[in-house]
Amino acid sequence: MAGNEKRKTIRIFALASFLNDFGSDMIYPVWPLFVTTVLHANMSVLGFIDGLGDAIVSVSQALSGYFSDRLRRRKIFIWVGYLFGSFSRIGYALSTTWQHLIPFRVLDRSGKIRSAPRDALVAEISTDADRGRNFGVLRTMDHLGAVMGILACILLIDHLGYQKLFLLAALPTLLGALLIFIFIAEPKSDRRRVFKGYDFRHLDNNLRLLFSLSAIFSLASFSYSFLLIFAKELGFRTAFVPVLYLIYTIFASATSLPFGKLADRVGRKNVLWLAYLLWIFVCVIFIAAKTKWIILAGFVLYGVHKGAFEPVSKTMIAELAPEKFKASVIGGYQMVTGLCALPASVIAGFLWDNFGKPVPFAASMAMTFVSIGLLFFVKEKKR
Repeated sequence: MAGNEKRKTIRIFALASFLNDFGSDMIYPVWPLFVTTVLHANMSVLGFIDGLGDAIVSVSQALSGYFSDRLRRRKIFIWVGYLFGSFSRIGYALSTTWQHLIPFRVLDRSGKIRSAPRDALVAEISTDADRGRNFGVLRTMDHLGAVMGILACILLIDHLGYQKLFLLAALPTLLGALLIFIFIAEPKSDRRRVFKGYDFRHLDNNLRLLFSLSAIFSLASFSYSFLLIFAKELGFRTAFVPVLYLIYTIFASATSLPFGKLADRVGRKNVLWLAYLLWIFVCVIFIAAKTKWIILAGFVLYGVHKGAFEPVSKTMIAELAPEKFKASVIGGYQMVTGLCALPASVIAGFLWDNFGKPVPFAASMAMTFVSIGLLFFVKEKKR
């Protein structure tokens, strides 16, 4: 793929990411309120629905990564994934009980079949000198779209209500699917590279260790919904809750590209360590929170954590994956971490309901320290 075509591909992916997150984040700021106050679910049910969504993400990414490598096709998984996300929001708008959300949540998160093939394609057309930057660009546009979506949510929720807002949120992602379908060219591939399957039992020890510590951290990092409900119970008005989500997203957007570039300069592990430490600080803030200003600082730090964690974790796994099985390994990694997200949110909801709000944060800190320790033994790819 020529240089101009590579840059065009990154730009189209970035625009599609912007549009998708613009649509999805018209919903996410009010999602926990919709589930708990409109559909009358408790925190355990909220944790189950959010965790189920993360688990479905993991399975869909693993399957799409496997079949993308096997068929040597990327594009179809990407635009179809965006279509799934668009259609699911129509289903949310039509739901009248929390049980109705489940199939549409499954459809929504199955839309992540786009992620592993897209990330593999981005990794393949990048070099060691700009791979972190390119992933940082995508995450920046993700979060920038989220900022615009949150602003739209804040401005429109009182005028449209949940149903019309959710229907409107389906449109940007549909546009993103059309952009991918029309403007992205399927890279040429050698059909002889079709393979029977990648046996994850034969992962090298370095990659296996990265899988393990990432799984532990996924068990530690429960859904953002808990942070929003925590803030509401501390005294924030319902109308201000989406603003907290906006603050987090702005800082995630502003820091993703700088952290991606930093990882290209100082190494992936150093930035990943920093991301883990930032999550620990977030937990400390919420455990010690007594005032609204402290909660605001917690959401700022949570955004910085995401800005550091998301680009570098994708970059690191993509570089350590064998070339012929890159999408399969990326999808397998996302499956492992996503499957851990279901018990993470369920357990956090159980601890919250039965032992109090600080307990899930304390448990999360303990597991994050384990991931930090294991990361010492992971060797980065030489660049």
